[in-house]
Amino acid sequence: MRVLVAGGAGYIGSNMTAMLARAGHEPIVFDNLSKGHKAAVIEYEFVQGDLADYDLLIEILKKYKIELVMHFAALIEAGESVEFPLKYYRNNVCNTRNLLGAMAETGVKKFVFSSSAAVYGIPQKIPIAEDTPTNPINPYGQTKLDVERMCHFQSAAGRLMYASLRYFNACGAGADGTLGEDHRPESHLIPLTIQAATGKRNNIEIYGTDYPTPDGTCIRDYIHIDDLCRAHLLALARLDEQAELIYNLGNGEGYSVRKVIETVKKVSGKDFEVLEVERRPGDPPVLTADASKARAQLGWEPKIGKLEDIVAGVWMWHNEHPNGYND
Repeated sequence: MRVLVAGGAGYIGSNMTAMLARAGHEPIVFDNLSKGHKAAVIEYEFVQGDLADYDLLIEILKKYKIELVMHFAALIEAGESVEFPLKYYRNNVCNTRNLLGAMAETGVKKFVFSSSAAVYGIPQKIPIAEDTPTNPINPYGQTKLDVERMCHFQSAAGRLMYASLRYFNACGAGADGTLGEDHRPESHLIPLTIQAATGKRNNIEIYGTDYPTPDGTCIRDYIHIDDLCRAHLLALARLDEQAELIYNLGNGEGYSVRKVIETVKKVSGKDFEVLEVERRPGDPPVLTADASKARAQLGWEPKIGKLEDIVAGVWMWHNEHPNGYND
């Protein structure tokens, strides 16, 4: 299929682009490069553009005869969304509405959406299943839920076939360790801890050590980027059978903040300062996925679940790309 990968030069988008190509699809990368890196997708057809540009979207969808759109072009920082909510509504909701409108005008009906476990907020029950009540606690999570609802009503009207994939913590270096995570600034725990191990940071901070968990620190569900992207391929195929799909994507097994830090120290052979500071408001003690629905319906199974294997790939990528992508 000819697939438009919106946000395709970002971390998840670039890994998805590579996997689409390996699976025999024809990816077209669409990115404004505000967060992405052209160096990550140098081998593929690339269009620099913004989802706010409706006319350009129409032109690209027609020119490349796009059959399906994958959307990874959201802003993702929950804390920033609290400080600048309208920025998140404009990019994550308004621009996605623009994209869906262009798809409807050009007759493109298939859509795979990068959603988030943030739609659940602070759940009453762990692990989190798809029927867990959605109750976002920040604008980021709310914008993801708003797009899901927009897709639902568009699908109910017979104009869209979509899969909404609710990620937990995407991590790792994909495509045999060649495609890594290069956010600027970085906010995710594993790459931040790697930066401490490489000396790019003076220390790593643990926000709260008195949670009701075995070691007192928060537990999160980490899913390797290759496993995440494979689920997208499987969801893409299932859209031929079902017009509306919602799946959680996670390993179902969580790792604590302290465990991540210890694993980075072990894999890297480096020691670094760890600071214990106050809790951040709104951080639940445990967030892990019940991904049994994706396993049952898609035949999906995570293959890279060991934290040490995940960290080893990230460590290798950061050592081979000490300054991230050169673009």
